[in-house]
Amino acid sequence: MNAMSYKGYLGTVEYSPEDHCLYGKLAYIRDLVNYEATNVEDLEREFRNAVDEYLEDCKKLSKEPDKPFKGSFNIRIGPDLHRAAVIASGGNSLNAFVCEAIQEKIQRHAEDA
Repeated sequence: MNAMSYKGYLGTVEYSPEDHCLYGKLAYIRDLVNYEATNVEDLEREFRNAVDEYLEDCKKLSKEPDKPFKGSFNIRIGPDLHRAAVIASGGNSLNAFVCEAIQEKIQRHAEDA
């Protein structure tokens, strides 16, 4: 995914050949916030404006803005994998074990890229 980043929000970048324009939306939030422009520089500006306007609108509405990444997520892995992970964690927390496993996978992915 092509993405831009601003104030902790990620924005997608898409191209519409029919309209000859660039467009995108804030990714990984439930609220729909989109933007468009005819060139990259304007799209970047419109993305930042969309984030600023979204945060301002939430403030005016006394609404907590959606956060793209809260730092926690639920996963379903099945009882056998769950048991194996607890055993492999060697008595450490399952949370710490999973964090370490994710970090290792990301590092390997970065090295392969």
